[in-house]
Amino acid sequence: MFQNYSFTVAERFIRYAQIDTQSDPDSKSYPSTDKQKDFGRLLVRELHEIGITDAGLDEFGYVFATVPANTNKQVPVICFCAHVDTSPDCSGKDVKPIIHRDYDGGNLEFPDDPRLTLSPNEHPYLQTKRGEDIITASGTTLLGADDKAGIAVIMDMANYLMTHPECRHGRVRILFTPDEEIGRGVDKLDLARLGADFAYTLDAGERGSFEEETFSADGVRIVFHGVSTHPGYAKDKLVNALKVAAAFLDSLPKDEWSPETTEGRYGFVHPVRLSGGSEKASLELIVRDFVTARLAAYEEHLRNKLVDALAAFPGATADFEVTEQYRNMKEVLDNYPQVSQYAEEAIGRAGVPVRRSSARGGTDGSRLSFMGLPCPNLFTGEMAFHGRQEFVSIQDMQKSVETIVHLAMIWEENA
Repeated sequence: MFQNYSFTVAERFIRYAQIDTQSDPDSKSYPSTDKQKDFGRLLVRELHEIGITDAGLDEFGYVFATVPANTNKQVPVICFCAHVDTSPDCSGKDVKPIIHRDYDGGNLEFPDDPRLTLSPNEHPYLQTKRGEDIITASGTTLLGADDKAGIAVIMDMANYLMTHPECRHGRVRILFTPDEEIGRGVDKLDLARLGADFAYTLDAGERGSFEEETFSADGVRIVFHGVSTHPGYAKDKLVNALKVAAAFLDSLPKDEWSPETTEGRYGFVHPVRLSGGSEKASLELIVRDFVTARLAAYEEHLRNKLVDALAAFPGATADFEVTEQYRNMKEVLDNYPQVSQYAEEAIGRAGVPVRRSSARGGTDGSRLSFMGLPCPNLFTGEMAFHGRQEFVSIQDMQKSVETIVHLAMIWEENA
């Protein structure tokens, strides 16, 4: 099918990576940054150029588009989804993508920071990429493959389907979301307007990866209240909220429970932000596990640690608040086995071994699944995301394009 096709995914990705679309967790607007909507407008123009006439951007920064059905069968409407924002953890401004052709298996250098290297010893997946074409940034920014690789893959899929009418498929919806990296990716999504029955996010890493399971996630916010007074006259009066928070943090386990000490199917509790002063301090934590019921056990342990910390500082008080963030998509996807079955078949048709994996994180698909749109996650090749060593293989992105083209056809075949 693809022997004579000139993939556009690499050139699209290079172009997209140079556009700053970082989201901002401190912003109260939606999307959190206007530059995400600027990128959305560019994508709408390119979708029109492909021949998709209904492509549009809504007021919240969502891009909607349709590849029309070319079959008489009644096929479920499937959606392919990716997010336009990049992580606030590392600069996404003035990204300079570099293509390392015919990778030789050694260390990759970054011209704008000679101290930085990308080593296959630290990133074992690189060891499988010998002979492929690897894209990195220049050393001072992230690359943005998370998730502009997914966007480029979906755009090339749309280009292929629009130019190859012999490939039979039902109605295919395209969705690009803002603010996924800060947990707001589907907050304002109009599911009725999307009008899809099933969906797939394009936001996983290694070639062949298929994720139908994610963490379940809660957020915990603890506000510590101290007693403020002039420090020069504070004897037996001052209760420093920052010190109470520090004591609480110090009481958390050092060799378990944390991202730096867990892997596989083990969950964690992770402090992400501390702010405030001596009178009032606010601490934010995230709680993660594949088994939703375990979140409550983590949170009860945190409450017990909080009681101990307050007891050591008479006069201090605290507020403890838990917010549900997302849940393990597998709880929904188990009810729709064809969604996973067809995805694995599509990966196989692209000539790629399936890598079933569980995401130690969440995607837009986690929340979409519980909103009524079952939505697992497929590979794009994006690796080492959220940092300056981020990279992606062109050949991985091309295989991702092949996979979702086959996937659209498989839904039609089975209708």
